[in-house]
Parts: sequence; structure tokens; C-alpha cells
Amino acid sequence: MYAALQEAEKAFEEDEVPVGAVVVFQNKIIGKGFNQVEKLKDATAHAEMIALTSASNHLGSWRLNECDIYVTLEPCIMCTGALLASRIRELYFATSDIKFGACGSIYNLAEENKTNHTIKVYSGLLAKESEDLLKLFFSKRRILSIK
Repeated sequence: MYAALQEAEKAFEEDEVPVGAVVVFQNKIIGKGFNQVEKLKDATAHAEMIALTSASNHLGSWRLNECDIYVTLEPCIMCTGALLASRIRELYFATSDIKFGACGSIYNLAEENKTNHTIKVYSGLLAKESEDLLKLFFSKRRILSIK
């Protein structure tokens, strides 16, 4: 999770919502990503999507069924769909997203038995550090919008 937090810090430095993700295969990071929505002007450029693409390129396969992903913020509906489609085995996320989370907060698409795949979900790893970075980002944004 520490590596995902480092990715989130990269997003923060680039004035993106500070979310980071890493994909792990056999205890090795094979994909990394951080939010790049503003930079790429692409609503799908979430940390998870970038990390999944990187991991798939590394393995030469879209099937990531032996991989786990670590994310600093609970994945949204779009990202959870991508995690399910890529067959991610386990998801570890730091902090919940009570406004858009799809892995326990609003929905729990990852663990529902309504799709052909489910993902085991764990939360709370480095939650305070991830929350603090998000709070700092949004407080900075509010201050800049007032000026």
C-alpha cells in the first residue's frame, strides 16, 4: 500500500485528485498508476485503470487472475467493473469513498455474486495517510477557488 500512496503523491504534485494504485503479481509490482484525468483530459484516466493497463502490458494478457491491486481510495463503479473484467484476485484499499465507492460504501460490486467473478476486498491499510492527502488536496482546491 505504501507504493500506492507514493503514486497518489505523484498525482497530488500534478494537481490531480491524489489516488494511486499498484498491481502485484507474485509479490512484485507489475503495474502502477495515479490519477491523470486532468492531464490527459480523460474521465477514464483513474489510477486503477492505468495500473491495470500497465500490468496487462507487463504480463501480455488482460487476465490478471493471479494479481492483487492496492489502491489508496475505494474504487468507483467504472474501476470496479474493470477490476472484475480483468479478474483481479484481491483488492486492498486504504480509505472508503462514501460518495462514489463501489466496493462497500455505496455498492459492493466486487463481492456480489451477480457476476461471473468476485474479488476479495480488504480495506483500511494506510487509511489515515490516504485520507490526509485527500483532505489536503481538497482544502487546497477550496482555498484556490476563493481567491
